[in-house]
Amino acid sequence: MAYSRESMYYDDYKWSARADHDNPKIIGGTDHAELNRTEGYEMLYFINSLARSWNWNDNLASYRNLEKIIRNDVPSSMRTHSGIKSWIEAHHKQI
Repeated sequence: MAYSRESMYYDDYKWSARADHDNPKIIGGTDHAELNRTEGYEMLYFINSLARSWNWNDNLASYRNLEKIIRNDVPSSMRTHSGIKSWIEAHHKQI
């Protein structure tokens, strides 16, 4: 199971691409890419990639908790995928 739009905790995300570099059909990212926390496609990609890298079992509560941590706990000055991942790993031992 991958985290899906229908399962997300927040429902205020933007879901439309505004430019070629923000195309929802291209949802890949790199560690140095910045995460737009208001763009649903980017959040889904990032949450699912973290779950894969951490070898999670499919647990909706964990996905939603991670979404809340990214939106509410991670400092807004943290913007890159790698920075956000590192911050979460350092501050949340169990999700």
